[in-house]
Amino acid sequence: MLGEQIIRGMAVTARNFFGSYVSKERLTTVQYPEERLEQCGNTRQFPMLIYDEDPEKGLRCVACTICEKECPPQCIYIVKSKDKKPDYKGQPQLYPAIFDIDVSVCMSCSICVEVCPFESIKMNTEFELSTDDRFEGLLLHKSDLAKSNEYYRKVHPDDARESDAVLAAEKAKAEAKAKAAAEAKAAAEAKAKAAAAAPLTAPAATPAATPPPPTAGK
Repeated sequence: MLGEQIIRGMAVTARNFFGSYVSKERLTTVQYPEERLEQCGNTRQFPMLIYDEDPEKGLRCVACTICEKECPPQCIYIVKSKDKKPDYKGQPQLYPAIFDIDVSVCMSCSICVEVCPFESIKMNTEFELSTDDRFEGLLLHKSDLAKSNEYYRKVHPDDARESDAVLAAEKAKAEAKAKAAAEAKAAAEAKAKAAAAAPLTAPAATPAATPPPPTAGK
């Protein structure tokens, strides 16, 4: 029949249109921004920097610049600090004095997340970044990028759980190594102290007596 498929398509459209008045499942329109759709776990927009407890002292980034070098559009700009601060393992590390991302250039590829060895840069789900300033308004600084680990657990719970497990394992390994080194040092010092305090019990060796020279015969 000529036009049969058109009639079927219009029937589906009519069914969804009139059904939306009686069934909420057929109501596909969301009254944004009062109503929002729940984002899936793999949603990614632009990068963010994760910190623990304090946004300055607890920032995980050590300014290794791997993400800056691997970024395809070169939208990351990092300046290393001149001093160091202890990281999550208690080891002194550099930190980014400046960390900027130009989101007008970023293509949300998440390569920076994949190459980061410190679990410090992750993908955010925030998308409401509209601004009338196309230059400075789309240049995110370190203070804008810093997000707490609690926030990361909220937007990406599965990934955050894996990240926490990796950091906990590395921290436990570093603590075990430091403990073993401290115990070895203490044992060596105790051994050296005991050796220095021990009395000399072995008698001094006496030289052997020299036999008299033979008497010449007459």
